[in-house]
Amino acid sequence: MNLDYLLEQFSYHDEQPLLFHHGIFLFLFANLLVFYGLLTKHRKGQNWLLIIFSAYFYYKSSGLYFVLLLTTISSDYLFSILINRSTKYKRLLTFFGILFSLSFLIYYKYIGFIVESFGFSPKELDVNELFLPIGISFYTFQSISYLVDVYRQKISVPKFQHYLLYMTFFPHLVAGPIVRAKDFLPQMNKKLSLSKSNVNEGLYLITKGLIKKAIIADYMAQYVDIIYSAPSGANGLESLVATLCYTLQIFCDFSGYTDMAIGIALILGYKLCLNFDSPYKSTSITEFWRRWHISLSSWLRDFIYIPLGGNQKGPYLQLVFLMITMTIGGFWHGADWKFMWWGIGHGIILIIHKLFSKFIPTTDSKVWHKISWILTFFSVALLWIPFRASNTSDSITIFKNIFTQLSFNGLGDMFLQNSLLIILLILGYASTLLYQIWKNRLKTWYTKESLLIKALILIVVIQCMFQIQSESVQPFIYFQF
Repeated sequence: MNLDYLLEQFSYHDEQPLLFHHGIFLFLFANLLVFYGLLTKHRKGQNWLLIIFSAYFYYKSSGLYFVLLLTTISSDYLFSILINRSTKYKRLLTFFGILFSLSFLIYYKYIGFIVESFGFSPKELDVNELFLPIGISFYTFQSISYLVDVYRQKISVPKFQHYLLYMTFFPHLVAGPIVRAKDFLPQMNKKLSLSKSNVNEGLYLITKGLIKKAIIADYMAQYVDIIYSAPSGANGLESLVATLCYTLQIFCDFSGYTDMAIGIALILGYKLCLNFDSPYKSTSITEFWRRWHISLSSWLRDFIYIPLGGNQKGPYLQLVFLMITMTIGGFWHGADWKFMWWGIGHGIILIIHKLFSKFIPTTDSKVWHKISWILTFFSVALLWIPFRASNTSDSITIFKNIFTQLSFNGLGDMFLQNSLLIILLILGYASTLLYQIWKNRLKTWYTKESLLIKALILIVVIQCMFQIQSESVQPFIYFQF
C-alpha cells in the first residue's frame, strides 16, 4: 500500500471493477465504517456518505456511465411525482416512465442482438463499440418496480435523497439482489439498527461469501474455462465434471456475492431480501425457482406472470404465461440466443411439472423424494450447459460428449490429476445440501465467538484465496448481466 497505489484507485479502468473480495475494497470499506460511525447521530450525513461512496463504487465499475444511472434515477423520480399528482393520466405516465427506463437497457444491452437477428444496422451505429454498463439490468428492474409501486399506491413518493440512496446503494447496485422500493425505503424512516448481532451476522455472511466466491467458485472456474473453451477436445467424463463444476460455480459465485452484499448492508444497518435458499435441495423445478435468484423470480412473477393473467385465466393459458415469463427471464440475462434457449428450457420443464402434478397424485415417499431431487438437480445442471457455452454448437458438443461418450473408467486418473478440484467439488456440494439446522448451528457458533477468532478465520480464508486463485481476480459472473 502506497500513495501512488491509493491515487490510482480514483482512476477508472474498465477491466478492474471494485470487487467485494478485493483487498482495496476491504480497506476502503473499513474506513467508510469509521466515518459512518462518527455520523451516528446525523442520519442525513450518513445517507450522503453512502451515496458518495456508492457513486465512487459504481464509477470504478462503469466510469462515466454513472451519468446514465443518474439520468434513470432523475427521470424515474420526476415521473413518480407526476404519477402521484395525476388523476387522469396515471397509467400513461407510468407507461412512458417504464419505457424511458427500458430504452437505455434495450439500447446498450440488446441493440447488437436486434441488429444481428434482423439485419438492421444504421451506418452511424457501431454495435461492437457499445459498452454494457455494469448493473444496468438490476437497477432498471428496480426503477420499474418503483414506478409500478407508486402507480399502485403501495408507496408514497420519498424524499429525493432517500430515492437516490435506494437506487445507488452499493451492496446491491451492480449484481443485485433486485431490491423493491417498498422494502427498502421504509427502513430510511426508522432508526438504524447498528446492533452487535447485525454486525456479527454481517461478518458471518461476508466470510461465507468469500469462501463461496473466492475459493470454491474461482477454483471451479479454472477447470470449467479449459473444458468449455474447447469442448470438442474433451471426453464425456471431463464434460460431465466441467458441467457439475459450473453448476456449483455459478451458485457459489452469485450466492457468494449476495451473501456479501446482504452482510455489508447489515453492518450498515439495512436489511436486503434473501436471494438464495438452498436451491439445489429442490425436488421440483417450481421449487427451484422459489429458491434460486428469488429477487428476480419474484419480480418476474409480480410484474410479468401475474399481469399477463397468471393462473386466473385457465390451465392452458397459465402454461403459455409461464413460457413467456421464463423466456423473458432468459433474455434478461443477456442478448444471446443461448440465454433464450436456457429460459425456454426452464419454461418447458415448468410446464411438464405443472402437467405432471395435475394428472399424477403426489406422494410423501422418501424414495420418490430422492428421485424427484435427482431429476430436478440434473435437469437444472444440464440446462446450465447452453447458459455457459460460448455458442449453440459448443452446447451440442458438450451434450454429445456426456450422452454418447461418457465412461467412468478414467475416474481414478482424473482424481489423481485434479484431486483438489474433486475435493472442493464434493465439499462444495456437501455444504449446499447441509440440513438447515446444521447451518443455523454453524452460524450461532460463529456469531458467539470472539472478534479474535473471527479475525483468525478471515485470515485463513484470505490465505486460502491467495493459494488457489489464478493470476487475475475473477469478476462476478452476474456482472455481465
